[in-house]
Amino acid sequence: MGDGQVRMDRLGLLLEQFDWARETAEVRLAGLSDEEYLWEPVPDCWSIRRRADATTPRAFGPGEWLLDQGAPDIPASEYAEVARQVADGMTVAKIAEDWSVSVERVEQVLAHVGPPPPDNAPVTTIAWRLGHLHYCFAGEWEWTFGERRQDPKLMVDFSPSADVALERFWATIDRWREGAATVTEEQLDTVGFSQYPYGSAPDDPYAFVLTGSNLEFIHHMAEIALLRDLWRTRP
Repeated sequence: MGDGQVRMDRLGLLLEQFDWARETAEVRLAGLSDEEYLWEPVPDCWSIRRRADATTPRAFGPGEWLLDQGAPDIPASEYAEVARQVADGMTVAKIAEDWSVSVERVEQVLAHVGPPPPDNAPVTTIAWRLGHLHYCFAGEWEWTFGERRQDPKLMVDFSPSADVALERFWATIDRWREGAATVTEEQLDTVGFSQYPYGSAPDDPYAFVLTGSNLEFIHHMAEIALLRDLWRTRP
């Protein structure tokens, strides 16, 4: 905040946390080149690719460039979240629908059997991380403050240009931030205030959704920062 005062209400604390993360991320992303943005540190990374060159089975996007996405599954890093959702009363059928997997697969996850731990998850490029955050926040705005009609996966025209991608990304982030700043105390406690179609947002109080949005932004930006460090120190 400009006056140096920190808000102590729930929304204020969440916005303060997000603003700090956003400011840190913008500084950390300064000078991003196209080559670094698309750099694949290992073979078979997930990234953005021309529609004709897409290799993952569910790559998506409305334009020429698509964001990689693999076959539907629940990564091991999300097992604890699935268990929490069940403990909070979400049905196994709803979780299966959210992840586009079978009920049997969810039951396997709850029994801690199935795929190995997340070190088998794909390595992703900076372009992928930014694209993932971009469509998530675009969709979160649309399904909370917008008309709740557009598919989030068709809202972002992914670009191979780092400058173009960042310009569009920050505009989307700032629009979402403006919307979040208008939320009332009552709306923070409203289950389903966000109807974002991918995940548990329609079943959660909006305060929980906002917390998750902050964590999503922070952890992906931390991963992008690490990729920048690896790029800088590559052989």
